[in-house]
Amino acid sequence: MILPLASSELLPKVIMGVDPGTQVMGYAVIEVQGQRVTVLRYDVIDMKKLGTNHALKLKKIFERMVELIEEFLPDELAIEAPFYGANVQSMLKLGRAQGVAIAACLSRQIPYVEYAPTKVKQSVTGTGTATKEHVAHMLRQTLQLPPVEQASKFLDATDALAVALCHHYQKGNNVKAGGKSWGKFLADNPGKLAAPVAGKKVPAKKKPAA
Repeated sequence: MILPLASSELLPKVIMGVDPGTQVMGYAVIEVQGQRVTVLRYDVIDMKKLGTNHALKLKKIFERMVELIEEFLPDELAIEAPFYGANVQSMLKLGRAQGVAIAACLSRQIPYVEYAPTKVKQSVTGTGTATKEHVAHMLRQTLQLPPVEQASKFLDATDALAVALCHHYQKGNNVKAGGKSWGKFLADNPGKLAAPVAGKKVPAKKKPAA
């Protein structure tokens, strides 16, 4: 049954936010229903132990993103655009990391939106020049997160959370029409589940409620 627009807008939406990085990549998953925002998880993908092997880092990003997609079934991805500094090599590596994260979502037909760092900061704190600490502080107040001093090592994760929240504030206006969610993709293609990651079991698909 097709719900009226007013009712469909009240259905929960899962948004994944990503703050790209080549050493540490922040990610966050929120569920939005109406004006209520629930933080499902915010954490980091730590790649420091992989040293300078960029290929292994990209592989880890892709595999971890696929795991998160299968666990949370996000409807949309919001990702921060790379900050273009003076170091060209760093820019290239960061762009690849961002591209791999996007590719993981596109492989599951999840639409994505890219936000400039200043746009994300402006949305959450009111200023585009806010520090990571300021962003984390505002998120703690808005979403009732742990105090900043307890979450300081997760500043990349709170940055990703800010990206997801920024996307929510945009009301999805930047998502291209016709984008499909991973959940809808599974419903439309029940036989096309991704191959399980080594050592992981693919959870059984839940039957729809009668």
